[in-house]
Amino acid sequence: MRFRFDEQLSKLNTCLIEMGALIERAIAGATKALEEQNVEMARQVIAEEETIDEHERDIESMCFKLLLHQQPVAGDLRQVSTALKMITDMERIGDHASDISELCVYLAGQIYIKRLEHISSMANGTIKMVKESIDSFVKKDLTLAQAVIAYDDVVDELYYTIKKELIGLVHENVDNGEQAFDLLQIAKYYERIGDHAVNIAEWVIFSITGKHKNKQVL
Repeated sequence: MRFRFDEQLSKLNTCLIEMGALIERAIAGATKALEEQNVEMARQVIAEEETIDEHERDIESMCFKLLLHQQPVAGDLRQVSTALKMITDMERIGDHASDISELCVYLAGQIYIKRLEHISSMANGTIKMVKESIDSFVKKDLTLAQAVIAYDDVVDELYYTIKKELIGLVHENVDNGEQAFDLLQIAKYYERIGDHAVNIAEWVIFSITGKHKNKQVL
């Protein structure tokens, strides 16, 4: 019975890694589409959102079967329930990558009012956070999960830098206003991706310690 449970849990981890790879690719694709103003690539990211949604449904079904048929207790129960929490945030990350791509399509014919180096840095930071948050679950690595949470300050600081720069550009020329708003919205989507990675990391800590945000849960 235990062997069967461990086998299914290993399969669950593999599926989570695969879904993680999809959302990492979506963020990277949306970022490249933005940098290169590549409409085709942006539309490909939008189209692949359904694949991410399918993975969420498959993992959800797998978790429910584990809960119903194996009736896990204590640490095993926390691990399965954490996976259920994680996929909600992972699906939302896919949504935000699609949102960024939709704005890429809109901005494709425009000359950017500023260089995108800080937005690119945000993107790279969020990919790092997403990857490490999922790795921390698979490896049961408490230190890595805590590092993801700490790194969110870096992403937030980049967001505030971008916001300040864009406000300055609008003050210089009011005609910059519409694109500045769109670029700020893109930066906000990246900031939200970082927040979802933090959520995942917090649930990983729960799966290991039984505490969520320093409160004993199970």
